[in-house]
Amino acid sequence: MKVKLIGITDKKSIEKQLNICAAAGKLSRMPGSVFDALEAMKDPDKALKFINRVIGMGHTSTIDHDYMVFALSEVTPLVEQTIIAERFSSFTIKSRREVDFSNVGFYVPDFHDKEGNILKNNQELQKKYKKYMQSLFQSYSKFESSGINKEDARFVLPYSYHGEIIMGLDATALARMIIKLTKGKSSNITELKELGNKLYDIALKRAPYLKTIIDKEEVKNYSEVEKVLENIAKPAYTLLEKPLLLNYTKDIDKTLFVNALQRIYSLNNKEALNVYENSIAGNKELETKLMKAIFNDIDHEDLKQINLRFQLSIPFAILTHYTRHRRLALTIPEFVPNVNLSYYVTPPSIKNSSLASFYHDIFKNNQKMYLEFKKEGIRDEDLVYFTLSGNAVNVTINFDGEAFRWICRLRECTKAQWCIREAVTKMHGEVSKVSTYYAQNLGPDCVTRHICSEGKESCGRILTILESLKEKSHE
Repeated sequence: MKVKLIGITDKKSIEKQLNICAAAGKLSRMPGSVFDALEAMKDPDKALKFINRVIGMGHTSTIDHDYMVFALSEVTPLVEQTIIAERFSSFTIKSRREVDFSNVGFYVPDFHDKEGNILKNNQELQKKYKKYMQSLFQSYSKFESSGINKEDARFVLPYSYHGEIIMGLDATALARMIIKLTKGKSSNITELKELGNKLYDIALKRAPYLKTIIDKEEVKNYSEVEKVLENIAKPAYTLLEKPLLLNYTKDIDKTLFVNALQRIYSLNNKEALNVYENSIAGNKELETKLMKAIFNDIDHEDLKQINLRFQLSIPFAILTHYTRHRRLALTIPEFVPNVNLSYYVTPPSIKNSSLASFYHDIFKNNQKMYLEFKKEGIRDEDLVYFTLSGNAVNVTINFDGEAFRWICRLRECTKAQWCIREAVTKMHGEVSKVSTYYAQNLGPDCVTRHICSEGKESCGRILTILESLKEKSHE
């Protein structure tokens, strides 16, 4: 693993950031203008001392103004999923859909017992592990060389493979991430703790005030919820066959119309309901135009007033496709203990090919290898890398109406990965059962706005749509 700060690194720029953060803290209570606050905090030593005092009192918003960018190399999807789950981080990741991953390398953990001691036969186990992981990458290459595209071949990649990431985040988010990786349950996974320690070392040099926040936190490398539930037998679970709409805002369309009236006319809810029922309800043409206008508003404020909560099964290959959507709330099973490796998804391109049985054998053999390693007394935290990208789990996602509009816009596009496009399209179908006008306005831009931003890479669907609209206008 390689971690490098690639943002502001020179002394003068760092001192300027201290000046900004300290001035932000000073501004809230001192007389005078923001420029007076900046002038008062020009001295770096004075600024650092003041920042430490402010954040020591729990006022961390002042360090939101200090932004850092990191290059992370040779990190696994485990790291990727963990940092993307930090909603205030930004990230760019090498695409598995476009790039050949056959020679990227993979992470090799030390194998520990349940007390955290490295096993005596660690080297022997590592040798067996390396040989097995190499066989999975050879399988990936076989699928590619046989004409299976990269986005489907990657379903056999283990969660040990190396990726490359650029990550940006403010100092508050960085502190939270370091605490999670070094003092929370994540610290039980060696790779995640190593990342946390490297970020901490860099933070002490780049933003020394973070020591005030991080060091005062106690180690809590366990889940309190798990402790409460530890005496309850863990039941077997099954994967959902299709997305399930668990709950949703009652009367979605009516809620959106009434909220728009409240916002535009400053009405209370009762007054807005009265206007809706007397002037809008039942007028299909007006309701259609009004919902289209709500969707066309630049900030989509009204859409944020409804809620949609789904549960669905997804393969790990597209887990980060959901996680990276910041506006939704995602609950996924813990990586430890390991998920049921007997559950996996088979891409249609493989299911309908001569390689189908070869693909199924990979997943069956992976379960076997996992159990062989587990019998050695290895702790679960070191066995997470046996998860294959095609393994599947049930997840729960909570959307507001704007978040769901956005994911439908991106993921119902024919350019989206087939698996997430299929899932989001099915979720859209479930929403159509409980909404008329809101559901009608969901979908990719070519369908809802009659535009396409893909340029030369467009699938061509927009041309068919425009031609159809042209024919209708001549009728």
